[in-house]
Amino acid sequence: MMRSSLENCPVPTEQQPLNEYEELKNAWLFRDSTLSWGNYTQKMFWIWAWSWLIAGPVAAASFPPQKQIFNFLLCGSGAASVTVVLVLVRLYLGWFYVRDRLYSPTVFYEESGWYDGQTWTKPPEVMSRDRLIVTYEIKPIFQRLQITFAALALMYLIGTIVWHFL
Repeated sequence: MMRSSLENCPVPTEQQPLNEYEELKNAWLFRDSTLSWGNYTQKMFWIWAWSWLIAGPVAAASFPPQKQIFNFLLCGSGAASVTVVLVLVRLYLGWFYVRDRLYSPTVFYEESGWYDGQTWTKPPEVMSRDRLIVTYEIKPIFQRLQITFAALALMYLIGTIVWHFL
């Protein structure tokens, strides 16, 4: 029954929400957010660690490590985590777009260009399938991203408090 609904779907294959979800899930940056907590945390740590290549010299110019090691470490850590925040924002926006496309009862699509947009109303079985994907696949990713944002905010807060005591 679902196959016949999809066979009559006028939305181009690459613009169908399920295909957009699969493409995003397999994209190199976005698949990291679907990994286990340990592997996901490890990827975020590696992004943070590589960001030290830029953050470290900048922090060292302001706070020489041999004289002000704690200020250097706090400043460098905070600056390096900006890259992690930017990656998280990109992940959040990508998953947000796909979630909205899956959850919506209608799909906006373009047949050949920006000037000829159409709207397709999903049949009930497609709607149910898409909403199950949102509930069981995408919602946990959002929770993970929100927890990561909260952890970074807490680290910034702790870093700010420590900074005032130095």
